[in-house]
This record gives sequence, structure tokens and C-alpha cells, in this order.
Amino acid sequence: MLSVEGLSKAFGGLQAVNGLSFAVAQGEILGFIGPNGAGKTTVFRLISGSHRPDVGRIQLDGVDITAWPTYHVVDAGITRTFQTPRPFRHKSVAENVEIALLPNALFGRRIRREHAKISALCARVGLCDVLGHEPSDSGGGCACWETSPDVLPQAGLRQLEVARALASDPKVLLLDEPFAGLTNAEVDRLSALFAELRDEGRTLVLVDHNMQGLMKLVDRVVVIHFGRKIAEGDPGTIAEDPQVQEAYLAGSESEDVP
Repeated sequence: MLSVEGLSKAFGGLQAVNGLSFAVAQGEILGFIGPNGAGKTTVFRLISGSHRPDVGRIQLDGVDITAWPTYHVVDAGITRTFQTPRPFRHKSVAENVEIALLPNALFGRRIRREHAKISALCARVGLCDVLGHEPSDSGGGCACWETSPDVLPQAGLRQLEVARALASDPKVLLLDEPFAGLTNAEVDRLSALFAELRDEGRTLVLVDHNMQGLMKLVDRVVVIHFGRKIAEGDPGTIAEDPQVQEAYLAGSESEDVP
């Protein structure tokens, strides 16, 4: 469904992605992992059209989408979530999902609200009881939830990211740190949703530092370090790979490059 061939991207003298190749089959959940600074988020930005690769090719279902603008990539069937949730502040959960439902061709036109679709998407991710709540300006942490019950907690923000991504009915869903800040029970609930999406035939690529949650969910794992692929295989094989263990122990503590 999705293939990356010889992808490279540099920012000045920093080689963020270096000759990376991997493929994901339809209906597969791929774990895409690596230490901080490995280039994972950069790869997501290249695939989704936020950045243009210096070298390499990206294909979706056999169609070359290399360097397509983001709105074309979304229309073709690839949507992503963000490591730091990016909801529209001062808009309710329902309004955030409504905006995500708008086709690119209809932006700027007056359209009828699609309440049934909004409710169905929110119910799918577990937000049907908080349609009128707003994301908080501070990021929706637990402290905000305790002081204001109409503000989404961290788990709610993660669920909202997924609902907005699903609004475009994607073939491929790129998930950037969806388990960050969640409890084990919340990770399990979100994992169950991702498994359902896979069973429906969607393709998922998952980046996360919660190795326990990720390894329980994914079908296969690709590991990168300094922008290069260093290992690929099933979760059990990857967990025992000495090169992978060394990369994580020696991994940079810096954030992924832009």
C-alpha cells in the first residue's frame, strides 16, 4: 500500500534521513521506531508532503506521490496525527471533527453541518459524551481536567487527533506518538481501536516510545538510527536484535529534527 524507496533529506549539514527504504502492506500495522533524533518525524513529514525529499520516491498503492502537496496527499488517502496534538482551540470536540470533515474543494463555501458523521467519528474513538468540550490552551493535562471538567484530558486530545485523521477516510494512517502521556488502560483502549482499523483493511504506521504498547500491537517493525534503517522484522526478533539494543542505549536525547 505504501512504499518508500531510497529516501533522503538533509537540513543544512544535518542528514536527517539517509537512503531509507521500507514498505507497508494493506491491512498491516507497522511499528516505525528509533531513538530520539533518529529522523522518524521527518519521515512522516516527507510522506505527508510537509517536506520534500532531496532524493528518493514515495508510492501509495502504486502511484508516485513524491513531493505532492499535503492536501493532495490527504486526498489520495494518507493522513497523519501529531506528536503534540494540534486541535483548534476554543472550538468544541464536535467542531474540530466537523472542520476535518470538510473536503478541500469545499473550503470557503457554505455547507450544512454533518452531525451524523461527527457523532459517529467521535463515538468511534470514545468521545461521544464530550462533544461540547473544548481542548485546553495548556495541552489538556490531568490538572486542567480536575479544575475544569469541560476541558479534555490528555487521553481525550489523543482520541481527538485520531477522530480528525479518520474524518478524511484514509487508506494509510500515520500515527506519531499516540500513546504519549496515557495510562496503560488508555493505551489498551486506543490499541483496540487501531486493531479494529487494521481489520477493516486500513494500513497504519505507528511511531511511539512506549515499547510495551507498540510491540503488543504491531505486525512488523522497522528500526531507524541516524536516518538509516538498521533492522526490520517481527516484534520478537527486533526486541532481541543487538544492533537495535545498542542504538537505543546510545541514542541521542535530542528531539527529532524539523
